[in-house]
Amino acid sequence: MADYKAIKGHTIETVAGDPSVLQTGDIWYNSTLGKIRGAKLAAGAWASGGDLNTSRYNLTGCGLQTAALTFGGTGGTQLNESYDGSSWTEVGDMSDARTQTTSGQGTQTAALVAGENASPYLATEEWNGTSWTAGGDIADAVAFRSGAGTQTAGLVFGGGTIDPNQTPQTSTEEYNGSAWTEGGAMNTGRIYFAGGGVQTAALAFGGNNTAVANNELYNGSTWTEIGDLNTARKQLAASTNGTSTAMLAMTGTVPGVTANVEEFDGVAWAEQANVSTGRQGLSGAGTSAAGLAISGYNPATANAEEWTKAQNVEVITD
Repeated sequence: MADYKAIKGHTIETVAGDPSVLQTGDIWYNSTLGKIRGAKLAAGAWASGGDLNTSRYNLTGCGLQTAALTFGGTGGTQLNESYDGSSWTEVGDMSDARTQTTSGQGTQTAALVAGENASPYLATEEWNGTSWTAGGDIADAVAFRSGAGTQTAGLVFGGGTIDPNQTPQTSTEEYNGSAWTEGGAMNTGRIYFAGGGVQTAALAFGGNNTAVANNELYNGSTWTEIGDLNTARKQLAASTNGTSTAMLAMTGTVPGVTANVEEFDGVAWAEQANVSTGRQGLSGAGTSAAGLAISGYNPATANAEEWTKAQNVEVITD
């Protein structure tokens, strides 16, 4: 059996107390107490964040809890707002008014948005922290897609046809910073769903006209069915800057609006504390340890809620 040094590459550190910065999985010897201690995440909790300047739903979000961006939304809008962890500020508008667009691509200073449910259906825009500029067009005119990745390694997938039927689609497209190319098809076509992660390790979960629990993992070429949500839902959001092994699924409809939140660990979803205000058509940002649920409808709300899991110290042995 491998020992700690073989796994970590160094022996357990000796500290006169506890480290000033903790990361999950850290182990050290506290020489003051004479104990081996470790760091793990505590149970999470939601707290009220700052309100958007303009409440809306079917909007898009990306970035971190203390450095987020949200844009587009209700009825088609160019609005773009930036979050600093306490308040939202109107920043440069998109060139095109958008609703029902993709989500979760990039950061507060390097974001990506592609497609919508109205003309121009295929347009991509890139945000540089100050303004939006045109990027390469996507191939498929599809609404309510989800997305993952970064501005130079983006991903869009799923969605529904732009017609009254909004037929769920399975197509995937990959972005290299200038052009989109076709990727592997999803196993389950879906609409009104959530996703996040990176281009080579992305998740897609929930969605469809009749809410489903299906969850799929993309490895850069193919999609694979993995652990389903505990509660089937649609019109939900993800902690878009999370990973394929650490992701939040936030609220949605089941079919009634729910405040339910789940966390994925790479294998299974686990129930977490509910948000204060259940909502649908919201956007998400952040990570599974520091997430953000933004705006949405139940009815329309401007509120953002912040999810935090603090690092706790645990005694491993006396």
